[in-house]
Amino acid sequence: MLKIKELMSTPVFSLKESDSLYSARSLMDLQRIRHIPIVTVDNIFTGLVTHRDILSATISQLAELDPDTQREIDSGIPIREIMRTDIATVEEDTLVREAAQTLLNHKYGCLPVVHEGELVGIITEADFLRLTINLMEALDEQK
Repeated sequence: MLKIKELMSTPVFSLKESDSLYSARSLMDLQRIRHIPIVTVDNIFTGLVTHRDILSATISQLAELDPDTQREIDSGIPIREIMRTDIATVEEDTLVREAAQTLLNHKYGCLPVVHEGELVGIITEADFLRLTINLMEALDEQK
């Protein structure tokens, strides 16, 4: 059976609780990601910030703030203020099917992968789509 360690993305882009909303937004834009695990200086997983969390914490574009003002506001908001801490995680040896069921049943976009509390990877919907495409290609080759 396929295990998470064979499918997870690693290394993982992460931030600290003291990093700013601006840092999170910039990292997401630069790396084209939608989930950022939050860790301690010792790489212990403490929470998660999603693209949706950032949108919720952002002043509406209807307020017509100029980009510099928005950046200044975002720079003053620490991640700890918006991050989620009630996040399900998986271990490296978790079966892929079990993780997929968790994502589907709870409508999660990702699951951080931890080992003894330390962040070692992340599994996202995109990883499962990549697996699905690979499996479909393998089936096509058998025909």
